[in-house]
Amino acid sequence: MALVASTFYQLISLSDLEVDHLNPFEASSQINWVVLPEFLLQGLLCSLFLLTGHWLMFLMAVPLTAYHVMLYLKRKHLIDVTEIFRDINFEKKYRFVKLGIYLLFFTICLVRLVISTFSTFLDDDIVHAFG
Repeated sequence: MALVASTFYQLISLSDLEVDHLNPFEASSQINWVVLPEFLLQGLLCSLFLLTGHWLMFLMAVPLTAYHVMLYLKRKHLIDVTEIFRDINFEKKYRFVKLGIYLLFFTICLVRLVISTFSTFLDDDIVHAFG
């Protein structure tokens, strides 16, 4: 949920910049402030999927994590104040794609949580009914 909120916050900042509610310095500083924590949280999520044996979720998270690592190593993970208007359409599309990926992860995790909760309750009811 934190990844969804972070990406949504970045999209709002870019939209506010586009309609002149924010100046380029404020928008880039607001976005750059949350980029590194988002990258770290995405890496942690990917690692947790690997360590807990959720292989499909891990394989779905690896491309975005690898892309984040590539951006960080090339020093292109932060938005430049002087070029923000030139790159605003790409940045918005990039964040919409990330938002979709994070919403997909959130939905899958929520569905799996509900299914495991119901199966646990049903198993307990069966054990108590026949035990």
